Amino acid sequence: MIKKNTQIRNIAIIAHVDHGKTTLVDGLFRQSGLFAKGALPDRIMDSGAIERERGITISAKNCAIIWKGIKINIIDTPGHADFGGEVERGLSMVNGVVLLVDAAEGPLPQTRFVLQKALALELAVIIVINKIDRQDARPQEVLEEVYDLLLELNPDEAMLEVPVLYCIGRDGSCGLDANALDGDLHALLDTMVAVVPPPEYDDEEPFQMLVSDLGYSDFLGRLAIGKVINGSAGTHDSLVCVSEDGQIPLRVTRLQCYDGPTFHETNRVGPGDIVVLSGVEKVSIGDTICTRDNPKALPRINIDEPTVAMQFGKNISPLAGKEGKHVQSTKIYERLRKEALQNVSIKVERNEGDDTVTVKGRGEFQLAIIVESMRREGFELCVGRPTIILKKDEHGKTLEPIEYLRIDCPEIYSGIIMEKLAKRKGYMLDITYNADERVTMRFEVPARALIGYRDEFLTDTRGNGIMHAVLKGYEEYRGDFPDRFSGSLISDRSGTAVAYGLHGLEARGRLFVVPGDPIYEGMIIGEHNREIDLTCNPTRTKKLTNMRAAGKDDAVTLTPISPMSLEQAIRFVKDDEYVEVTPKSIRLCKRMLTAQQRKIHDR
Repeated sequence: MIKKNTQIRNIAIIAHVDHGKTTLVDGLFRQSGLFAKGALPDRIMDSGAIERERGITISAKNCAIIWKGIKINIIDTPGHADFGGEVERGLSMVNGVVLLVDAAEGPLPQTRFVLQKALALELAVIIVINKIDRQDARPQEVLEEVYDLLLELNPDEAMLEVPVLYCIGRDGSCGLDANALDGDLHALLDTMVAVVPPPEYDDEEPFQMLVSDLGYSDFLGRLAIGKVINGSAGTHDSLVCVSEDGQIPLRVTRLQCYDGPTFHETNRVGPGDIVVLSGVEKVSIGDTICTRDNPKALPRINIDEPTVAMQFGKNISPLAGKEGKHVQSTKIYERLRKEALQNVSIKVERNEGDDTVTVKGRGEFQLAIIVESMRREGFELCVGRPTIILKKDEHGKTLEPIEYLRIDCPEIYSGIIMEKLAKRKGYMLDITYNADERVTMRFEVPARALIGYRDEFLTDTRGNGIMHAVLKGYEEYRGDFPDRFSGSLISDRSGTAVAYGLHGLEARGRLFVVPGDPIYEGMIIGEHNREIDLTCNPTRTKKLTNMRAAGKDDAVTLTPISPMSLEQAIRFVKDDEYVEVTPKSIRLCKRMLTAQQRKIHDR
């Protein structure tokens, strides 16, 4: 018989990046009585170092609060399109979502993506218009845009009856009227309990748990995190893990439930709760943990296919091993394989014939975060330019991923943006002229067109433009177009960069190195201002003679350079180039270091 666990609510907070999800969770923690006033640090759910530095959520995280005797399990999801796999994984554990929308920006491309996934799973929706204290806030217009999006994704009049709240997440205040907030978040918590249905279960079915996340403890080993679908289990029970490869017996060594951002030990767990189970070593996301007597596998989590691939390999430069601890290709592969176990949206494939590994993911930013994490762990590696994963349809035609692109910029820059996106096979859908001399443009562009375009876009708009993209799907290949209009300045020898030699190269293009930097043959030291590559000597020194002349010994002054970030380096390189990544340095080089090797290959 189907029953409901009325003491539990499972809910996910979904939104576009930087619309205030994690800050809202902080407010819920404070007002549920979990933390004393002033005892909670800001953005407590962003626990990773990279997350706190960049101010974004990278991986979905679980937490729980108690409100009026009911336990509310909350999942804080990422807002960036590249981490959409984390959203899909989190939605597999919940029965409802809080859709957070910025009161000024309105629904953006990632808002469409996460809402579409939630409606496909028939989850209950609560709309929260956040940041209504912004000077440019337009809550009523944004609400109409949200209604339009809801009806577009699900043409049902019931979508117009979903509950709506207005909120200032930073102050911990919400209400049913934008002009009269309550001063607390009690209305939101009450709405969660009233609107989100309690989890259902079959009391005749044995224990079943769907693994939706993985963790690791130095004391307990591998941790399986997921929602209990049916039945109950206790510590030391004999269970079995049903994976794609078969059944693996296990014995539960410890059961834990969420309590705030951490978890506490329990002796027994019931249906509907999100639990942490230890005692199984070989487990993957999507596996089912159930009883040995009656093993029944649940449907696996359905994740969208990756669209971008990038090549990882060992550091090929002569400077390898001087700054990092892990340089072997086998260690790089093992680290990436471990990443694939915890991140369902990436795939790792070892390439035949060499020591490289191909990593497939949702976007260049997701792959760059993996590289940055490995760099901080002491790895040295080389990574190539991101490439788009193409497909073939039943008629043999080539298909490529297409993205929805939304651009917000001053009107005076709209012309150059339309021109450059048209060259990249982008189609404009519509343009809206706003009151503050800004325009909002929507395009459909190939995903490969956006690799390397962000930096160019910021230059064209003088830093005043905002762009967001989300995957639409696969369409017929739109044809080739140039991806970079400049070449590379390549060092022809090893040594140390010298100011005199660099001064002579400044007229040739933009430099990436400063005097004193180590240089090796095949290293890219700058961007050539023409389309061809140029081999040069950045180690050239001034010839010493006994002749003296006025003005010959003036000090050489070089143009200051800004260090290239990892994302900029990945977007800059061409198909025959690598980004060399070490814990202390980011350098660029050719895949074939010597000029002789490159000449033979070009033949």
